[in-house]
Amino acid sequence: MLSRLTRLQAVAVCALPVVALLATAAFAPLPFSVAQPGMTANVLGENKGDPVITIDGAATRTTRGQLRMTTIEATGPDTHVALGDVLDGWFRTDRAVLPRDSVYPSGNSVKEIEAHNTEQMKESQDTATEAALSYLHKKDVKVTLKLADVGGPSAGLLFSLGIVDKLDGDGSGGDLTGGRTIAGTGTIDADGTVGAVGGVALKTQAARRDGATVFLVPKAECSDAKSELPKGLRLVPVTTLKGAVDSLVALEKGKGSVPSC
Repeated sequence: MLSRLTRLQAVAVCALPVVALLATAAFAPLPFSVAQPGMTANVLGENKGDPVITIDGAATRTTRGQLRMTTIEATGPDTHVALGDVLDGWFRTDRAVLPRDSVYPSGNSVKEIEAHNTEQMKESQDTATEAALSYLHKKDVKVTLKLADVGGPSAGLLFSLGIVDKLDGDGSGGDLTGGRTIAGTGTIDADGTVGAVGGVALKTQAARRDGATVFLVPKAECSDAKSELPKGLRLVPVTTLKGAVDSLVALEKGKGSVPSC
């Protein structure tokens, strides 16, 4: 039978690798990104001195209210994320820990990722324009969209709504926003279908921080959006551009039912 001293020595020897492993894990880079609420931008206004939406070939309206696209900010693909960062992110409501590969394609360089995100944004802008003009049954209209330092496809829905508001408003002389600050997120297809984007719980926080009282969310992401919903922010689920317009008009006029999550 081992003596007490011998047993303590054995425990100490066995503990050394565990301590070393924990110490290594605490400082070693981990395959995660930590995200937080990012910037928002009013697509009806200007961004860094330039109009976000410029329209030629058709009369435009002077709009009130705001339509704010939302973003998240994630640590870069080459950022050292340690165990402490991950644990801190897991226990905070204004942070999210995400697998790095779900944020950045595996194996791509920073320049390749930036180029990919820029291309996605360009495709999103083109599709948003096509969806909005198709919804309004307008042709021979040139739309230019410009939003600095933002990549990816998640502003598609808000771009489309901005074009609709500038050209047609609520369809009867009023503003699509009803003078409110409306925020939201969602991709959009040329036929007006709204798609999920991810990060909605953080985007709702960014929206409320910047004054929004209504948030348009892809219906499939209602549950995520409700998980950390800021006080004073109303969720409106959407599946199509037409549905989003109808919901905003119902909010503005106080008539008809507005869906909720």
